[in-house]
Amino acid sequence: MTYDNLIEALTWKDCKAAAAKLGREEIRYLVSFYYTSQENRKRSSNQLRRLREVDAPRDFLEWVSGQFDNVEGIIKKVLAYYIKDNGRKVDHWAIGITGIGPVITAGLMAHIDFEKAKTAGHIWSFAGLNPKQVWEKGQKRPFNAELKTLCWKIGESFVKVSNNSNDIYGKMYAVRKVYEQELNEKNHFSEQAADKLKRFNIGKKTDAFKAYSIGKLPPGHIHARAKRYAVKMFLSHYFEVGYEEFYNEPAPKPYVIEHLGHVDWQKASAM
Repeated sequence: MTYDNLIEALTWKDCKAAAAKLGREEIRYLVSFYYTSQENRKRSSNQLRRLREVDAPRDFLEWVSGQFDNVEGIIKKVLAYYIKDNGRKVDHWAIGITGIGPVITAGLMAHIDFEKAKTAGHIWSFAGLNPKQVWEKGQKRPFNAELKTLCWKIGESFVKVSNNSNDIYGKMYAVRKVYEQELNEKNHFSEQAADKLKRFNIGKKTDAFKAYSIGKLPPGHIHARAKRYAVKMFLSHYFEVGYEEFYNEPAPKPYVIEHLGHVDWQKASAM
């Protein structure tokens, strides 16, 4: 049996058996390895494109690039089997959301512990989505860097599926972006813009500097804010489903809803 045939055989014979033996740490590693392999595949694809342009020999690199794709496929399939068979309602809910596949669902499961996350805000902070979090040099980072990266990927995914008729959170991103742009035009973010210039060395010839210097946020900053909003709404609903499953009681409402009078909230069951 050739290596390629072995990979093909693994996809139907052993993936389910492997999934049944996975633990939280192994899943965390597989998710990390999946994204590492994905980045390597992208780099090899760029190299292949340059080699094709000059008609250079590339057979072995073509094969290597294909193996990255095979590995990603196997990991995704193993994680999909795990989610299907583990019986957790929150995982089945997450993977049913447009833009959230088995790798992201498994990553959330590996990093979020409902014994520790007693509110949606706890998850936001743990994911690095709390803008008030600060730490000094030498101090331990107050959030999970891998989960923060995963949430960035979730945001990008929501943007990509925003035109899908089955999408929910990408449309939240789009609506929020318009709202943020309107606030920006009214100089609502002038203090943030000034703080950005104060804390970061932004090139004076950049479009970002031009925006910050007149009290506005540049388009990229508005884009990021709208993405974070959609991701935080998704995480709030994820928390709601997971909390109610884990504790068998209704989840507490987010602080901004319960105490600050915000009304733009829907339960996950109503989505």
